[in-house]
Amino acid sequence: MHDTTRFDGKIAIVTGGAGGIGAATARLLTARGAKVAIADIAFTAAQALAGELAGARAVALDLEQESSISAMIADVAAHYGRIDILVNNAALLGPDIAKADGNVEDMATDLWDRTYRINVRGTMIASRAALPHLRATRGNIVNTVSSLALQGHIIQAAYSSSKAAIIQMTRAIAASHGKIGVRCNAVAPGMTMTPALKEAFPAELRAVVEGETLRDRLGEPEDIAEAIAFLASDAARNITGHTIECDGGGTSHVPGLAGFRAFFGEQA
Repeated sequence: MHDTTRFDGKIAIVTGGAGGIGAATARLLTARGAKVAIADIAFTAAQALAGELAGARAVALDLEQESSISAMIADVAAHYGRIDILVNNAALLGPDIAKADGNVEDMATDLWDRTYRINVRGTMIASRAALPHLRATRGNIVNTVSSLALQGHIIQAAYSSSKAAIIQMTRAIAASHGKIGVRCNAVAPGMTMTPALKEAFPAELRAVVEGETLRDRLGEPEDIAEAIAFLASDAARNITGHTIECDGGGTSHVPGLAGFRAFFGEQA
């Protein structure tokens, strides 16, 4: 019987694949049989990871440069002969960016524009370049978005709204390409314990989010990788145009749940 969670013979691209969720995804897809192109602006780190994974290849990628995105897709197609999966995971992140990305009244136009240029425009160009190859293989796209795209917050207005735009792009690609066999879905992680997040958010803020999580811990990159791999696999063959919230239940309940728990003395 065919194991629908396997990727034997499949070629996958993971953008932002050198670290965090991207690296966890590259490792998981490789473990399940795929050959993975690790596309990242951090090329040295991508090379190091590719050296650990059978059949993997590091490819330089700068999502601000259309020529770099097009060259990355062309490189992967030429090297492997096909593309089956595109994981659009790369985004503008980092401690300095997180600190600068606040509310709209205080927003720097340059930061807003750069966030959209990398997150939204970059995802569109990568998808556009990959779609002819995905047509041929009846492949699929998985976009990494964020639970912040589904909620209002007092911080990260640029990042959260750019991720909301990608959710709509996910629906648009699913609608326009579903009849020719190309699926497109998204995964919306909650706060995930990547090295970059640990650096950007102090422990006390992480504790606030953990209090609103319905599990006993915050998510790890491997948790998100599992959701991405599921959507990319044949096990999800009848799912397209959807966003899966992989956030430990953080967006599933009334606001202030942690405070209610404390008031009523409930530990569950």
